[in-house]
Amino acid sequence: MHSEKQASVKYYVGIDVGSASVRAALVDEFGTVVAHAEQPIQIWEPQPDHYEQSSADIWAACCSVTKKVVCGVDASQIQGVGFDATCSLVVVDKQFQPLAVNCEGQNHRNVIMWMDHRAVSQVERINATQHRVLNYVGGVMSVEMQPPKLLWIKENLQESCWEKAGYFFDLPDFLSWKATGVTARSLCTVVCKWTYTSDGGWDDSFWKMIGLEDLVKDKYEKIGNHVLSPGESVGKGLTPEAAKDLGLPEGIAVAASLIDAHAGGLGVIGADVKGHNLPCENQPITSRVAMICGTSSCHMGVSETPIFVPGVWGPYFSAMVPGLWLNEGGQSATGKLIDHVVRGHVAFPELQSKAAASAHSIYTYLNSHLDLIKKSSPVGFLTVDIHVWPDFHGNRSPLTDLTLKGMVVGLTLSGGLDELALIYLATIQAIALGTRHILETMQAAGHRINTLFLCGGLSKNPLFVQMHADITGKPVVLSKEVEAVLVGAAILGACASGDFASIQEAMSKMGKIGRVVQPNHEHKRFYDKKYEVFLKLVEHQREYRSIMNSV
Repeated sequence: MHSEKQASVKYYVGIDVGSASVRAALVDEFGTVVAHAEQPIQIWEPQPDHYEQSSADIWAACCSVTKKVVCGVDASQIQGVGFDATCSLVVVDKQFQPLAVNCEGQNHRNVIMWMDHRAVSQVERINATQHRVLNYVGGVMSVEMQPPKLLWIKENLQESCWEKAGYFFDLPDFLSWKATGVTARSLCTVVCKWTYTSDGGWDDSFWKMIGLEDLVKDKYEKIGNHVLSPGESVGKGLTPEAAKDLGLPEGIAVAASLIDAHAGGLGVIGADVKGHNLPCENQPITSRVAMICGTSSCHMGVSETPIFVPGVWGPYFSAMVPGLWLNEGGQSATGKLIDHVVRGHVAFPELQSKAAASAHSIYTYLNSHLDLIKKSSPVGFLTVDIHVWPDFHGNRSPLTDLTLKGMVVGLTLSGGLDELALIYLATIQAIALGTRHILETMQAAGHRINTLFLCGGLSKNPLFVQMHADITGKPVVLSKEVEAVLVGAAILGACASGDFASIQEAMSKMGKIGRVVQPNHEHKRFYDKKYEVFLKLVEHQREYRSIMNSV
């Protein structure tokens, strides 16, 4: 009976390209991850704020991890493949060969990463136009979106790259092209990062106004004139070449892809919450926000009607959940910031050796160390005299100010492990306070949010999760599968295969709740005061900047 049951189970492959690694999972029709593999990918940083990758390196990693997760599985049980990836920009020539996005002419480095901030001048000029498309990105375009990067390429690499370019892909769309040979784009990528609108398509006047009229002339062939909804089947499925590369049968359904954060949202936000005593039970999905927290963090909220939130991207129609409008807040550096603060501290070598001796990760060790030094007070109260402003890589939401810098207030001459633990705690609290800032801005604009759904690497850290519950005052739901982003990608593959009637049905059946973390309301007064200080920090930064600008 057991073998018969196993034979009847349907599987889907989810492939997730993050900032530093590619992961794949084999996921069954009930949303259980049955196999998982990961492989690092290379990042080049040729100069400050320039981050580049290789599409060939990324695809090779996709193939390697996929072969691992499907090894030993009956191929006839695998029904579909879904991709998600960071919203990085891939450039290829007319023959689909990689083109250098750098002055060194290194063609294999043909990807400008999402976190690349080289196009500051270009985005300032785009924002100065105040074009109507900017209403759908919170009023101000981010340097992390694609139009400023395209403009940078035209202005800095005109002969070597711009004039030779055949196609500009968002990375998720590059992967679906590589798998199917079809250049169709996902509604998710072009709406969220390229200014496409789901009702009106491309706006010729915008591209002409910012100096990229070349893209209009060929009817947008270079950036996409065939757009599919996420989860829709692309072409005729896997090509023979891609099937061989991935270790899968030819013709398996391939889904129109998602940006990685949106896949995480798909993997958690639609889960059935019955019996968990949550405020979102018997409430529409619009009462939930999915927070995908890794290198950076994204805050995904949906609404039945468009809500324009200052400093928060969107509203985007059907960009994540079909039929619903999406708003997307974000923090440009979260996991990366915690690593930066911890690894840059003078006590880091001591932390490293003690963590290794105890056979724990550095963050598990830091959490334990905080429990040792807290005495009778709650852990969070240890930071009464130390405060962090977390925008070491600028502010994405809700202030949309990439010139903001990080701040640490309350340092002493101490350089020991205690001080490192306190700065680590204050940094996590600052990230949670930033989330509260985003949520309050969304709620002031009309969202009604009562529950947070967390996934991504940082959701594995219990201190990070508890601080988000306590500081926002909202319960935090963790998915049963830690790899919720991969479940989201697999949901796309499941929809493309036709096994589910809709993304909503697949979300409900494949998204599963694990643990619920409740806020400690007795700590509310302390965190309200921390939030007051948090908002004062940015006021002071702007004040001293104004003083220095008058020199």
